[in-house]
Amino acid sequence: MRSRYAAWLLGLALLLPAGLLKADVPTVAAASDLQFALTEAAERFRAETGRDLGLNFGSSGNFRRQISQGAPFELYLSADEAYVLALHDEGRTEDAGVVYAIGRLVWMQRPGRDDLPGEEAPLAGVREALAAHAAGQGRPRLALANPEHAPYGVAARQVLEHAGLWEATAPLRVLGENVSQAAQFALTSDARGGLVAWSLALAPAMAERSDHVLIPEAWHAPLVQRMALVKGAGETARAFYAWLQEEEARTILADYGFRLPDPEATPADEGDATP
Repeated sequence: MRSRYAAWLLGLALLLPAGLLKADVPTVAAASDLQFALTEAAERFRAETGRDLGLNFGSSGNFRRQISQGAPFELYLSADEAYVLALHDEGRTEDAGVVYAIGRLVWMQRPGRDDLPGEEAPLAGVREALAAHAAGQGRPRLALANPEHAPYGVAARQVLEHAGLWEATAPLRVLGENVSQAAQFALTSDARGGLVAWSLALAPAMAERSDHVLIPEAWHAPLVQRMALVKGAGETARAFYAWLQEEEARTILADYGFRLPDPEATPADEGDATP
């Protein structure tokens, strides 16, 4: 059933001149774990409303800095809610926004191998890489996003620290600028694998090129993802922001492995999301 927001947008699209709709193409800053899910959502939104969007994917921390410096984004979807809340404190967003998803981390590696770790020991590949390096059998790379500005990189570091492997893996780590790049690194010929977003591993384009196993949520802080409108956002950005909170968009996110917040939760409750 078409959402009330989609119905309203369709009516608006019929009333406004086509040229005006085309002129209002907002630039959206989105965490790279949303590369496939948000692209699908934007295509559905465009089909329903006739409105276009400019999607930019990258690390949440870099986008937070750019928006703070006045970059012309109209909607910001972060993989770490702290970045959105910090921008709100600076007066850059219209409000504190809403939590739209909680992410998950996986171990990903090239497909067709017989050494995919099991759920009971998802970091077995990391330990095998360390053993091979210690035995002089090369430097099998371990990929993760840069913890300096990528929330999934922070989670990956926390997982390795939880297992007592952070310091030991220093010679083997290769850092992606964002988690999407880290996923690409994890599948290269010289990599044992990597710690990346489940949403990327589930995307058909990646699933056919990889195998993965989930990392327990208790091994890292919750990946609570929040979005907000940047001050000065136009009508299309506002419409997409509202559409993303509707059931159709939530279903798309769920299909990519995101856990969804309670739609009836208050902003305070959302911020307290736990695994």
